[in-house]
Amino acid sequence: GRLCFRTPARGFQCAARSCRAHRSPGGAFVANVLRNGSVLLQWGLLHWGPPRPSAGLRGFALNCSWDGTYTRFPCDSVELGAACRDYLLPEAHGSVRYRLCLQPRYAPPRPAPPAQCVEFRVEPAAMRDIVVAMTAVGGSICVMLVFICLLVAYITENLMSPALAAPRRA
Repeated sequence: GRLCFRTPARGFQCAARSCRAHRSPGGAFVANVLRNGSVLLQWGLLHWGPPRPSAGLRGFALNCSWDGTYTRFPCDSVELGAACRDYLLPEAHGSVRYRLCLQPRYAPPRPAPPAQCVEFRVEPAAMRDIVVAMTAVGGSICVMLVFICLLVAYITENLMSPALAAPRRA
């Protein structure tokens, strides 16, 4: 029940310049979409109901789906420990609509409360990323041109040398 995949990012606040926060209708679940394409999911138990929401808590189930061009794809479900209060999606696809739902899991006989869901779209790669990629491609092309020029010079020098051009006497 205490197992988490990472150290929680306690006190994380989504800054307007580098992040967009999307809240579930109940307010317990937040998706912080960062400019680098990752998504930090955060949640609390206060909005899920009874005064002692953590009594009998076994963990959380995180389910997701995303809309592709023609169909909706389900993501793998993730089971999280009771101590977890955030989860990081390191790479989300740009221009795709995501729907993530988080549901607490309690020990019987307590029924599980309804899941809190959040929907968001990750913005496509920034222009800066495109410029970096274009610069890398341009640099590679320049290096290839230098190698081609050196190869042509080497071939020209060896094929057109005076020793090969002069006829041999017998």
